[in-house]
Amino acid sequence: METSAPLDLGKKVFFLYPPSVVKADLVTRLLEREFEVYLLRDHAAMKRLLRVYPDSIVFINIDEGMTEGEWRTWIRELLADTVTAGVGVGILSYNSDEDLAGLYLMEIGARCGFVKMKLGAEASARILVDTLQANEAKGRRKFIRANCSNDKLATLNIRFPGGTTNGTLKDISVAGFSCVLDPDPKFMKNSKVSDIQLKLRGTLLSAEGIVFGKRTENEEGVYVVMFTNRLDDIGKAKIRKYIQISIQSEIDLQIQTS
Repeated sequence: METSAPLDLGKKVFFLYPPSVVKADLVTRLLEREFEVYLLRDHAAMKRLLRVYPDSIVFINIDEGMTEGEWRTWIRELLADTVTAGVGVGILSYNSDEDLAGLYLMEIGARCGFVKMKLGAEASARILVDTLQANEAKGRRKFIRANCSNDKLATLNIRFPGGTTNGTLKDISVAGFSCVLDPDPKFMKNSKVSDIQLKLRGTLLSAEGIVFGKRTENEEGVYVVMFTNRLDDIGKAKIRKYIQISIQSEIDLQIQTS
């Protein structure tokens, strides 16, 4: 019996002890390119997560958390473990010593590079994007999607000729969303919905969409709506911010319960 190939949904990209410039700027740049990014400040929890997601990439700031020598030992142990041997390791540091970079790249096997943070945010962003693209971090996925099923603060309402309806989001990306609407407006496929108000944990967003279809999930009718090109950069930034908070919350919860 033939089975279909698993979907290549890309790799999780972790930053361990991220420098302030990563949190303030680089994460936003990576999200704009639809990379799935997480921030952690606990190397013990990081090792546990990498055993769950051994196809991930982790950029480690060796200037924090432990001494540089302890980081060498930590990374060697990570790559010697048969479960986590395939993790892509990259190094972040404000130390621009070429010998130190060579040690991590050639001897320890940090195949995702040594990023010298002194180069500045622009250069660092280019290096990170190039590295992630070379390691096929996005896979076949075009857009990061947040699962909203357990988020009661992700809601919407729609005005349409003849009435209004409220709903809860099931998931969302900058391309579109799925939702359950009550009352069911009986939208037809390809219907244009011009007045959508999304509420993403307190952030309000107005949008326009096209009904792509409807499916049944747990005996509920779930509409799939794709945004039109009227969704501007500000709207996309709001959605990406929500997605980052949402996926980070899921990882934080996983750490707490593991």
